[in-house]
Amino acid sequence: MAFSFTHPYIINPAFRERVAYFCMEFAIHQPLKTYAGGLGFLAGSHMRSAYELKQNMVGIGILWKYGYYDQVRKPDQTMDVLYQEKKYGFLRETGIKFTVRVSKQDVWVTAHYLPPEIFNTAPVFFLSTDLPENDYLSRTISQKLYDVNPETKIAAAILLGQGGAKLMELLNWQPEIYHLNESHALPLAFYLYDKYKDVREVKKRLVFTNHTPEESGNQKTNISLLDKMGFFCNIPQTEIKAITQTEGDELNHTLAALRLAKVANAVSELHLKTLRKMWGGYKNICEIIAITNAQDYAYWHDEELYNALGRNDDGEMQKVKLQRKHDLFEIVADQNGEIYDGKICTIVFAKRFADYKRPDLLLRNMDRFHRLVTDTQWPVQIIWAGKPYPMDYAGIGVFDRIVDVCKTYTNCAMLVGYELKLSKLLKAGADIWLNTPRLTHEASGTSGMSAAFNGAINVSLPDGWFPEFSKDKINSFIVPPCSILEPDHVQDDLDATSLFHLLETEVLPMYYNYPKRWLEMMKNAMYDIIPRFDSKRMAQEYYEKLYSTAQAPS
Repeated sequence: MAFSFTHPYIINPAFRERVAYFCMEFAIHQPLKTYAGGLGFLAGSHMRSAYELKQNMVGIGILWKYGYYDQVRKPDQTMDVLYQEKKYGFLRETGIKFTVRVSKQDVWVTAHYLPPEIFNTAPVFFLSTDLPENDYLSRTISQKLYDVNPETKIAAAILLGQGGAKLMELLNWQPEIYHLNESHALPLAFYLYDKYKDVREVKKRLVFTNHTPEESGNQKTNISLLDKMGFFCNIPQTEIKAITQTEGDELNHTLAALRLAKVANAVSELHLKTLRKMWGGYKNICEIIAITNAQDYAYWHDEELYNALGRNDDGEMQKVKLQRKHDLFEIVADQNGEIYDGKICTIVFAKRFADYKRPDLLLRNMDRFHRLVTDTQWPVQIIWAGKPYPMDYAGIGVFDRIVDVCKTYTNCAMLVGYELKLSKLLKAGADIWLNTPRLTHEASGTSGMSAAFNGAINVSLPDGWFPEFSKDKINSFIVPPCSILEPDHVQDDLDATSLFHLLETEVLPMYYNYPKRWLEMMKNAMYDIIPRFDSKRMAQEYYEKLYSTAQAPS
């Protein structure tokens, strides 16, 4: 074999267990478009911190030919979806070729290698079926991240789970721990069961992270369809039902992972409570612990801002922040034709557009919204950005509605192209980072962490990671939530009212009337966000709490 692999850096003895980290998406750096949103941002930070700590880890993903999608505009400025082929000269072609079985056919797979020195990450392998040996249908498996076609999504799961395990064997780099970062690569578990023929042997090696309490994020699929496509490595359905303890004809992917892993983790302390409510009534699931998500401080933080903070130079901090706002406003001017003012309080909402994240919460009451954005005493500038799933027509509809509203107001803008580069500009240029999830629906959320690394103040409902960080009116503002027992539309109306009241009576008056107090909050946030929400802490906890506990079941 032309490609020979040994782990390329000297391993820290504290992190010696060999770990293979399986994830559908990795947001490592802007030039590598192998991610959709938060899961990818998290995985990218994990890989960077694994490198910083010199952990014995390898990432395994898929090299998406068209990425997720390129977010562009239609002639009327509403959103459009572009699939554009991506090329990466910095990835090494390994020359490795092997097959996986999909729908009783051999599909050829190759692997591309991202060495640590390119972006300062743990080594990462990206699998691809885009080979001349494959027919067109087989080549589509690695074309689009989260393809809308259900069979293509199943095939991608087989590619990642079974293909990744096979690759490790071919490289003769045998993991002691296989980490399923979400259930997308679940066929890995069945590959291991086919190999060892013993659930206890699978549990020795398998750990699992669940990232969402959302129904849509916990996939359920007809077992016969999965069997037909080769999801189970030709293990008989009766055996699959036995080892996953599945009744009926539908496999719950998350529940199967919880029953085949030795230990699993939620991604915030609040998420752990939610997961225990969700799954507590099911028998024979593994222990679930909490390891709160984090972001890589080394990658995300504003160095000049932190240098000024270290010198306690308030004037320099304000100067740096103003420059970052101007950098962001160049993008606003280019995309929207609006000239923003650095002295005006700038509110940013930027994340994946999903219903529970409520990107349009400020539009629940258009009278209040109009009053907010036309107030001359405490003026605001608002920027939205985010990518819905390309076939989420409801999410795209929300995006387009906001675009339409922004045409009416010169101080409101919607940006397209929300990826790592734009995300950094938005976080650096924001005065307020707005987070408005429907309570208990946000497993963790991480955008507010990296926003705090850049001197933005979080205004958020107390969901996900935020209660572990927030000190109301000291390092952030907490939006008082309503009862989660109310219907969704009532929650949305009540939370919007609370948000408007908070902005009008506390947040904006402080920004304009008490700038020293605002700067003090900004400094508190920058201090308080580290080290707890630096992903080095998270990567260390995974070794201490998840990987080291993955021993033979008792």
